[in-house]
Amino acid sequence: MENAIVVGLDIGTTKTACLIGKKAANGKIDILGYAIDKSVGMEKGDVINIVDTAKTISDVVRRASEQANVKVNDVYVGIAGRHIKSYSSQGQKILPPDRDIVTQEDIDTLCNEQRTIATGPGEEIIHVFPQTYYIDGRELDKGIHPVGVTGSRLNIDFHIVTGNKINIGNIVKSVKSAELSIKGLVLEPVASSLATLSQREKDAGVVLVDIGGGTTDIAIFHEGVIRHTSVLALAGEVITSDIERTCGLLKDQAENLKVKFGHCLESAVSDNESVSIPSYRGIQQRNVSMKMLARIINVRVSDIMGLVAYEIQKSGYDPKMLHSGLVLTGGGSSMADIKAVAELNTAMNTRIGEPIDHLADGYSDELKHPKYATGIGLVLYGLNEAAASNNHYIEEEKTPEVPETTATPDPEPLPPTNPEPPVINPVNGKDPFAALKGMGEPPMPPTPPELKPYVLEPELASELESELEPKPVPEPEPAPEKGSKDPWYRKVGVWFGKFLEESDD
Repeated sequence: MENAIVVGLDIGTTKTACLIGKKAANGKIDILGYAIDKSVGMEKGDVINIVDTAKTISDVVRRASEQANVKVNDVYVGIAGRHIKSYSSQGQKILPPDRDIVTQEDIDTLCNEQRTIATGPGEEIIHVFPQTYYIDGRELDKGIHPVGVTGSRLNIDFHIVTGNKINIGNIVKSVKSAELSIKGLVLEPVASSLATLSQREKDAGVVLVDIGGGTTDIAIFHEGVIRHTSVLALAGEVITSDIERTCGLLKDQAENLKVKFGHCLESAVSDNESVSIPSYRGIQQRNVSMKMLARIINVRVSDIMGLVAYEIQKSGYDPKMLHSGLVLTGGGSSMADIKAVAELNTAMNTRIGEPIDHLADGYSDELKHPKYATGIGLVLYGLNEAAASNNHYIEEEKTPEVPETTATPDPEPLPPTNPEPPVINPVNGKDPFAALKGMGEPPMPPTPPELKPYVLEPELASELESELEPKPVPEPEPAPEKGSKDPWYRKVGVWFGKFLEESDD
């Protein structure tokens, strides 16, 4: 679909954004309309109140569609949250014996099989990312696509991303309650990477850190493909909460203080600088030291970057292998001096990722803000999917030729529509049953001779009968007469019986 219009919906913890775009003539994207509003009913990236979330979605989509002058029916939705997990897996496919060239269908088959593997209880697969390809056990070099390579066996290493079914269901219910349908669910750091990272950075190795309101999303790329994903339940909202409690402010006052005057380094502000907080309904006006504000922010940002460094270590990738360093994006990355704190805690070169590289000329300056990275990335993701579906080649169905009506003998019976594939030994490529073919039916075994009953000889029969005759039982010996001499053991028994009777008395 060349003129496809795609809608990206970023449902975050603190903000909900809708962006509508299409492909421009120069290959970049035109943002036709966008809207943003404060999120309601969200917590740490998860939908808690479906009704409130649906109302916010309806409002931002309506405003964006009015600006773009298009009707919105389906959307690409970003997903994050503490429930997101990732796994490594591998799939294998043996090519049929009549073909030794890998096709796209082979890769698609393995990807679809991965979506049916067993996951944790209550989990649902969101993404299946192919990572490394092997042909006949040999790893393909970077830059060589497996389609078109000859071999007999294809293996693929996969990175699988899952989410909790209940959390995913709440997002689906919220979108449907807003009278919209979901075109696709996309992990938020994946979407943000499309808007902020170049292919060269992904090839060289890079860590994307998307600092939102409720979660910090991490995605590690190396040799052009995604290698590791993670979600941290520590982000900008925690910093706001720290300022609120420490300085005794209202939540919106703490948020404004963080956004407008927050610094991540104490050394960047002087000791005598302060910000005046106006009075509000009996709460007296107060001054907040900029030094104290920077100290509060520095502690939390250092915690976040320390966890990022731990995730990089856990992924198995040495930071020295990730030559493009760290790219910070999301609303939380706009705080002053955050780049310096990130470099101090990760020992990696760092830059701020603005989502403007793929935007056509004439875009609004507001879209430079990193908080729009996920929304713009969702539009890019949808446009890429539309282009991929448009590239699928469908062979034209040919009408079979009708033969002339002539007197011809009856045709031979056609072979079955789905013949059984021949059995081939994958080691030597031979049919193990070839030696048995063409030998005809095996000969029937000879009929066994008729068995006759065995008759005993007369002498042996009479001898056996005498052996089987019952023998008379001998009569018992008569009891000894009175006054006869008893055996010794009888006397002992009588004595022992009298002894027991006396003992009882």
